[in-house]
Amino acid sequence: MKRIGLLAVAALILAPCLAAADEIAVTVYNSNLGVVSETRTLQFEKGVNRLTFRDVPALIDASSVTFDITGQPRDVTLLEQNYAFDLVSPEQMYQRYIDQQIDLIDKKGGLYTGKLLAFSDKAVTLQDESGRVKVLSLENIAEVNFPVLPEGLITRPTLFWLYRSDLSGPLPCRVGYQTSGMNWSAEYVGVLDTDESGLDLSGWASINNSSGKTYKDATLKLVAGEISRVTPKRQVMRSYEAPSAALGAEGFAEKEFFEYHLYTLPRPATVADKEIKQISLFEPATAAVQKVYEYRPEQNPTQVAVAVKFQNSKAAGLGMPLPAGRARLFKADEDGSLILLGEDRIKHTPKDEEVSLRVGYAFDIAAEEKMVQQTRISSNVEERAWEIELRNHKDEDITVTIEKRLYGYWEVMESNFAYEKKDAYTLTFDMPVRANQSAILRLKARFTTR
Repeated sequence: MKRIGLLAVAALILAPCLAAADEIAVTVYNSNLGVVSETRTLQFEKGVNRLTFRDVPALIDASSVTFDITGQPRDVTLLEQNYAFDLVSPEQMYQRYIDQQIDLIDKKGGLYTGKLLAFSDKAVTLQDESGRVKVLSLENIAEVNFPVLPEGLITRPTLFWLYRSDLSGPLPCRVGYQTSGMNWSAEYVGVLDTDESGLDLSGWASINNSSGKTYKDATLKLVAGEISRVTPKRQVMRSYEAPSAALGAEGFAEKEFFEYHLYTLPRPATVADKEIKQISLFEPATAAVQKVYEYRPEQNPTQVAVAVKFQNSKAAGLGMPLPAGRARLFKADEDGSLILLGEDRIKHTPKDEEVSLRVGYAFDIAAEEKMVQQTRISSNVEERAWEIELRNHKDEDITVTIEKRLYGYWEVMESNFAYEKKDAYTLTFDMPVRANQSAILRLKARFTTR
């Protein structure tokens, strides 16, 4: 009887592997989400029976599963859907065999048989027929034998459908579901030209699949944009560190879709589990850029940041939607080798909007801010004065944009440089500094407490 029970469980687990997907489409979002649609030809039997669908990702959202019979739906009625995820593991096997008999064989061939009383990751506790209790170290155990696979344990996450059918035979079925463990982001590589006024930009879609399933020869789509999602109370996350890259020669076709942008690969692609796949997003483009210096004393009081800005427009050489992602900026040395200048992140940027990439901090520009006056005029009025000094050790003239934050209710009383009010809390100054010289901004503001 034990052998019969084991064969029945094995048949239940292995049967679904015979039905490979006829068609599969995968849509990946940049928010830890993949949406999968599979078309398979499945075998139905007349009467009430159970259908097993085993090849699903480990991180599937079982509540999102849809099942549609595209052949003769009036002849088949779905009665029940179940998702089983109690997977076989040593811990589960030990747990299921508490108070039952198992066999252990040590590294010297010695056999220990008894009722399993307790277990841990280091030892098991057995009681033999005479009633004696033994604690065996797992370091000395070479093999553990359990009589049968316990009912309910499976080797992979599995979907089960209970159905009633008026016919027997194959029918095409479409199964859809959501899964976590899938993500994508854009990766940009920009190379500045010699005079730092032009940028050669290429973009790649980096697709990370750790969902627990390989999607073979799939129609691949990527959605760029932030969709609204309900956060589940409990979400199982797994991470892997075994990436590989597959660079495709033919990139994605892009179009607007609802309020997002959709990228469709015009050829089938295999998205393997535990893999990072990279595919070209667009043909390399050249854009006109401007190098700017920015000083924000509230963020970094001693260093001046360097940024590269360009307009994402056709006139500037681009004019395409840029999905969010990491941008790496390089410049070629005299011998042609590429030197990394810095990295930054691009947010979702539509066409005709400005892109600013923070590269790093200027080595030859020093900055210093100090408060030189703080005077109490009355119980609710105070005046403060600052000096901001910029020292340019470069052999060329520069202009530094200063962003000074002021909080509360305030007004500018004095300033030796022209300024603009960027918002309710920020003043900006474009401050020129001659080569190998310094310049000082003097600012006084009055603050009122209301």
